[in-house]
Amino acid sequence: MSDHASYSLYRVPLSARLSLLNVTLIRIGQMTSLSQFMLGAMLGHAMTFEQAMIATLCGTLILELLSLGLGIAGAREGLSISLLSRWCGFGRIGSALVGIIIAVSLLGWFGIQNSILANSLNYSTNNWFGFSWASIISGLTLTTLVAFGVKALNWTAKISVPLFTLVVGWIFFLLVKDHNIINLITTTPTGIAMTLSAAITAVVGGCMTGAFTTPDISRYCQSSRHVFWMTLTSIIIGEFIVNGIAILIAHALDTHDVVTIMGQTAGWIGLLTVILSAIKINDLNLYSSSLGVASAVEGLTGKKLSYVWLTITLGCIGTILSVLGILEKFVDFLTFLGILFPPIIGVMLIDYYIIHTNRKLLDASRQTGELPSLTSIPLIGWNAIISCLLGSFVGATIDFGIPSLNSLLSASIAYWILCTFFQQKD
Repeated sequence: MSDHASYSLYRVPLSARLSLLNVTLIRIGQMTSLSQFMLGAMLGHAMTFEQAMIATLCGTLILELLSLGLGIAGAREGLSISLLSRWCGFGRIGSALVGIIIAVSLLGWFGIQNSILANSLNYSTNNWFGFSWASIISGLTLTTLVAFGVKALNWTAKISVPLFTLVVGWIFFLLVKDHNIINLITTTPTGIAMTLSAAITAVVGGCMTGAFTTPDISRYCQSSRHVFWMTLTSIIIGEFIVNGIAILIAHALDTHDVVTIMGQTAGWIGLLTVILSAIKINDLNLYSSSLGVASAVEGLTGKKLSYVWLTITLGCIGTILSVLGILEKFVDFLTFLGILFPPIIGVMLIDYYIIHTNRKLLDASRQTGELPSLTSIPLIGWNAIISCLLGSFVGATIDFGIPSLNSLLSASIAYWILCTFFQQKD
């Protein structure tokens, strides 16, 4: 597919925009994933239903605000997040660094999903391989398939989302049939307790990569109104419905292990759903991570890396993360994402809607459907970089309040102050 066909380096013209139904379905497919179910089960094993839903509500309010702000900017400009960040404070090199951060987060998700895939393999073979060897087999197999472009992986995406929806619905039906819902809602969890602020940050971290990349989808929206309904609908379904069901299931089965949940309640169909979902997600994680690193390296050095060898290298790193037990650090990983991405989003929102560093350039070029010249922006936006580092530091070290919100607000305020008193000239 050419760059013009995918609009990876160009604005999406109005003639190529999609209907509200189409973009919403794409977004819902992204939100209703195995990782979202994992998050709900984790909350249900550590919190009461009321506490978990309060955390979900607070976290989704933050996610909706960030997704909507970035999404409207993406729809207005017709730009992906990587291109948008160039003209929202980060500059050419800064946007490449942002791309690397996205790629690293996707690599972490690869390790987590590969761990689930390894657990599924062990579950189906009565632990014949052992976790480490199962992780190596599943990780290297998927890496090889993605690296050499085996298109057979595409069919998993076409059936995994509908199958996942059907299986979760079936499990919920069994839950209602065999348990008293009121008892499940009032059940005291047996897992390690989690504070409300930590749970909110985990909710934010669980969908933060998706929220940050909202412009990649919203650039195909026809209007800001479409962006609003797309983000709101997907969050209601992905966060409240999927999370709510997963929380109740975790209470009923007294576990947060999705392989155990699917295997015990839906048998081989449930296990197959876990496997296909993990394959689908990791296919996208590894592919996007490879493209992100390749694009960043080319932007920074001008060198073009081999896609095959880059994919194999990243796949091996992700597989090593699985073997080292990244799944056991799932909460820590979500917390990390929950304080890493909000400062970047905060800087971009402040720049686009308040500071207007490059809005004149964007407005003028939008009329012609072209991009502003790269010579019109700084090589690197130091104000943005400094503000993001400060925001992440505040989120990681200040115990008071919600870490993800602390990192967002501190970075936003810092960027506004720096740009007000030390404005970079275009």
